[in-house]
Amino acid sequence: MSVQRLEATHSVDVRRPFTYAAALAGGITAAQLRGPRFRKLFRGVFIDASILPHPLHRVLAALLIHPRHAFASHASAGRVYDAPLPAGLGEEHVSVFAAADRRRREGIRNHVVSAATPVVTFRGLRVSAPAQAFVELAEQLTLVDLVVVGDYFARKGWLTPEELVAYCEDQGSGAARRAAAYVRRDVDSPMETRLRMLLVLAGIPEPVVNFKVYYADGRVRYRFDLSYPDLKIVVEYDGRQHRADLDQWDHDVERGEWFDEDGWRHVPVFSWGIYRRPDRTIERVRNALVSRGYRTGPLSDCWRPHFPVRP
Repeated sequence: MSVQRLEATHSVDVRRPFTYAAALAGGITAAQLRGPRFRKLFRGVFIDASILPHPLHRVLAALLIHPRHAFASHASAGRVYDAPLPAGLGEEHVSVFAAADRRRREGIRNHVVSAATPVVTFRGLRVSAPAQAFVELAEQLTLVDLVVVGDYFARKGWLTPEELVAYCEDQGSGAARRAAAYVRRDVDSPMETRLRMLLVLAGIPEPVVNFKVYYADGRVRYRFDLSYPDLKIVVEYDGRQHRADLDQWDHDVERGEWFDEDGWRHVPVFSWGIYRRPDRTIERVRNALVSRGYRTGPLSDCWRPHFPVRP
């Protein structure tokens, strides 16, 4: 039976998660819920089986089980915000203000929090405010993954790095405070965050984020992901996603010619330089700095736990 036919027959919207009680009240039988027409998300919560799975379905399903003042937190908050989370954070996290409001289900983890915990409504769901979600995710994410989320929040304009640092100083753990100190404005992608963190954790001077070069009339001519403007060095992650775009190709050729004419050195970094040979990326950037007369100090091994070498 199609979704449209079910909606015509039953009053419950089966395209969204719904409870067992709502199903019975809407004319759906227990036998139908056990059949192939519906998919169980959690015990007592279902959705039409023809609806493609989406992370928000499980978040909404988890909230339906709890009182109305409960809210998505931790990794579930990250999913509501569509943050770039690593794989493997399968449990849904729901925070409540009283122990009696917890609901035990397989796949759901409850947290009892203070009534002062900041909560907002986003995409129609109650969720931890961005800075609070960052603090919560510090319990689940590594340093680099957490900075990726912080840069994403800052890029979206939901908080500033200064606001995040202040909040973590007041409410965060040591892990949250450490990560917040690395969050920057105007970072365009998670891979740019990873590249910057690789260099900084290796003891390479931190590059400038999103440096702009202007035309004489004030228009932006070029914008560099990461750079050392005083040394005229650009370090950029290249995802190769635009190689079939002829306009982008022409732009890249023109920019490369400008690099040569104006004396800039370009260090492109590809995915293998992050996930397979981060040591080579560190070496390439360090060599570029040295070639411009910069004296780098001793390098650190702090990057190694976060960026394993895979020859």
